[in-house]
Amino acid sequence: MGFFKSSNPVLSDSILDSEWTNVSVSTMSVQGTIYKTLLFVITTMFFAAIGWVNAMHIPNTLMLVGCLVGAGIGFVTYRKPELAMYTGFAYSALFGVLVGVMSQSYAILFPGIILQALVLTAATTFAMLFLYTARIIKVTEKFKSIIMTATMGIGIFYLIAIGLGFFGIQIPLIHSNGIMGIGFSLFVVALAAMNLLLDFDFIEKGSARGLPKHMEWYGAFGLIVTLIWLYIEILRLLSKLKD
Repeated sequence: MGFFKSSNPVLSDSILDSEWTNVSVSTMSVQGTIYKTLLFVITTMFFAAIGWVNAMHIPNTLMLVGCLVGAGIGFVTYRKPELAMYTGFAYSALFGVLVGVMSQSYAILFPGIILQALVLTAATTFAMLFLYTARIIKVTEKFKSIIMTATMGIGIFYLIAIGLGFFGIQIPLIHSNGIMGIGFSLFVVALAAMNLLLDFDFIEKGSARGLPKHMEWYGAFGLIVTLIWLYIEILRLLSKLKD
């Protein structure tokens, strides 16, 4: 989950200032972006069900490879926003399977945890949307810079963890249920939630500045990346609290 710019790699201010703004074609809208995000969410849930059913047949090595492929999809989308419709469905399908496999393993150990994680993810999303629309938290340039830097740091940290995972080495901070491990998970959950504010800001500004219609897929892609990340981190946090 580590390719972020605007904290999310694909939702970058450079796009807002690009040659695509103020063009005389059908333009990006908030409502259109919401519809496309829902399509990605449905796709993720469908493939999560597939991953859940086939969890026993998917090895950990394949999960690690899937994470790296997902990071690659994020980078491609950042470089080629016009491909976001296709890369978005590919990302949603890939991470849907990964989330399904991960969710089943947690559900076996902690009955009821999946529903709790889903409810908390939805509640956090709506809470951040309220904070954004009410302008209780203002997305300033300084705020963006702080969240972007912190997210890039976590992204690099996770990429290192994935690389070490190929050699059977796990970083305790990610999996530990001690004070440090729980504190780390709380920080990452908060950071993922802050990324939602940046996603909302990009979508609102992209619509206001008249980005072309296909950028709705781009905005939706960035949002589904954050939502999946938030769910995974909440799942990890809950598991640490229950263990």
